[in-house]
Amino acid sequence: MTFPDGYVDIPPGKVAAVVTSLEMLAPPVLPPDPVADGAIRRVAQPDLDWYRDLYARVGSEWLWSQRLRMSDAELAATIRPAGVEIYTLEHAGGDEALLELDFRKKTDCELVLFGVTSGLIGTSAGRLLMNHALRRAWAQPLTRLWVHTCSFDHPRALAFYQRSGFRPYRRQIEIAPDPRLDGTLPRDVAAHVPVITPR
Repeated sequence: MTFPDGYVDIPPGKVAAVVTSLEMLAPPVLPPDPVADGAIRRVAQPDLDWYRDLYARVGSEWLWSQRLRMSDAELAATIRPAGVEIYTLEHAGGDEALLELDFRKKTDCELVLFGVTSGLIGTSAGRLLMNHALRRAWAQPLTRLWVHTCSFDHPRALAFYQRSGFRPYRRQIEIAPDPRLDGTLPRDVAAHVPVITPR
């Protein structure tokens, strides 16, 4: 399939992001864990309301919305099966990070979700969480660990993944309904992605 060079219109009411997939084919040399005010905790069989709240607090600024659109049954089937591991970072009396690893494919693990709440961006929390993710993943008999990020994410996200040892291997365009137009997310989030309403 070939695509013409130049501009392509995105329909009003939709958003489009450039998605970069990255992979790691061997364990990296990890930097030392930073001194951080908090502790990482695994959450087995996560409560759905707890998960939705944390997912929104971590991801709404980056237009994370897919899990918020799921029914209870869909969400439970996504985050509770054997082989899916959910972690958080306890900080100042609350849960302030979300890490999700999917080990359901033999020798292949997806780092599905990774992020901290706004108050911890730019602190050592992200490095602490990533070190934990990499140690946990490569403790398994893997041949590949992969993750994707997109142009809606924090502007330093792609560089952070690359510094952590991931290498880009694929680029895609994702088009989806704008979650701020149907009430899935508040209208005032993600100011870096303009809202264009259908006329």
